[in-house]
Amino acid sequence: MTAISRIVNDRNFVKVEHLGFDALYMKLEAFNAAGSIKMKTALGMVDDLETQGRIGPQTVLIESSSGSLGVALSVICAERGYRFVCVVDPNASPSNVKVMKALGAEVVVVDRRDANGGFLGTRIAYIHDAISRNANYLWLNQYANPQNPRAHFHATAPAIAEAFESIDYLFVGAGTTGTLMGCVEYFTQYRPATKIIAVDAVGSVTFGGNSGPRHIPGLGTSRRPEIFCADGIHALEMVREIDTIAMCRFLARSNGILAGGSTGTVLAGVIAWQDRIPADAVVVAISPDMGERYLDTVYDDEWVASRFGAIPQWSLPLNHSAPSRALA
Repeated sequence: MTAISRIVNDRNFVKVEHLGFDALYMKLEAFNAAGSIKMKTALGMVDDLETQGRIGPQTVLIESSSGSLGVALSVICAERGYRFVCVVDPNASPSNVKVMKALGAEVVVVDRRDANGGFLGTRIAYIHDAISRNANYLWLNQYANPQNPRAHFHATAPAIAEAFESIDYLFVGAGTTGTLMGCVEYFTQYRPATKIIAVDAVGSVTFGGNSGPRHIPGLGTSRRPEIFCADGIHALEMVREIDTIAMCRFLARSNGILAGGSTGTVLAGVIAWQDRIPADAVVVAISPDMGERYLDTVYDDEWVASRFGAIPQWSLPLNHSAPSRALA
């Protein structure tokens, strides 16, 4: 028997059909406890603090999250009896917020946009203020914490490598870039022939692009994470949110995969590379979460129409307006 936070399923892969690839596979992270890849990030950071003896009876853990990490930390803190404050913004999935509250977390919503048009800077400013006023508050800081990429170097990346004799292309979404950095470090050392393609959302500034409004939580930032480094990334693909939505809906209708927003973005990035990938190539994409917590957003026609002015079609090809950029 094991604690709920230790349930990490790193061996779930599915072949994706009807997207024009002979060997396209997704690594499904939704079967981890808390329902996303962020369970590994959360475990790595909390376990490290415990090892250092930094969590005491009066400690209040605090973190900024677009949703999935907040849920994962809520699970761990409920399991271990820690107080947890999660700072989110209006783009957070209502379902994720409800889950965090049900698990006993305190959820703070900030609604002022930062200098880059997003909310991340505002969330972090709130945390800085909170920890300056209360010595019991302890910020996990997924954006600068080396345990974030380390968790994926030790778990996510080797699980992918062990599942395939060879991988030609690995597509990884860029949010805090913890998964991306962990995979880049591992594959650079042990499987250097694999080309890693980073996928980000249009409007994100991580790779130096122009800032802009984003509505789907998960990938993209309005502030470059401290852990990010472009070294070892073969190329970058930027994806519009309308294409993310179209891909999510296409996967549901064509493959029976109810994908989360981050997954839709990554797969839309794969489609943008279709003409550049040989027919016999092995392609793997990391699916951070599934779509149950996006039913009120990505899969809701009224929500989509109110933000994008149109409902995306169910069929391919998708209309990618943002060109890819070589990084290596």
